[in-house]
Amino acid sequence: MYVTVEDLVRTPQDAGRMRDHSDPAPSVPAVPDDGTVTRALVHRPAAAGKARSITRGVLADWRVDQAATESVLLVVSELVTNAVEHALPPVVLRLHWDRTGDRVWVGVTDGGPAQADGAWTSSCTREEHGRGLAVVEVLTSGHGTRMHPDGAATHWAVLNIHEQAA
Repeated sequence: MYVTVEDLVRTPQDAGRMRDHSDPAPSVPAVPDDGTVTRALVHRPAAAGKARSITRGVLADWRVDQAATESVLLVVSELVTNAVEHALPPVVLRLHWDRTGDRVWVGVTDGGPAQADGAWTSSCTREEHGRGLAVVEVLTSGHGTRMHPDGAATHWAVLNIHEQAA
């Protein structure tokens, strides 16, 4: 059973803690009334770009300002890239706008840790990768990982945002 967005956003003990460890259509989804968007991504390197495209469209619908949009896009890119490079399929992107607190919750659920890193990470020197979660730490008000009983993992982050002026 999966936890809800509300469980993840409102779990104080997880707020600052981090534990290491066919293309959907349309590319810019309609945003449901409840402020939550969920999209499956193909488990391959192009997933990060697809996730950014989906996220950019959703944030535009939510009228999120440009500075906050850029931060959310970077966090989405890092979490999806980590899922593709270090975890098993599937990869699922979830975005939730908490309008009462002006926060966006980003969640990327994967199939759990892979035994070997992906092709990009395996081909790089240590200096060329490994800073993504440090970037996430700087840009977010909280982030962490929730392990599910079936072995899947949700890597989540919460970002404070502002709406564009009308």
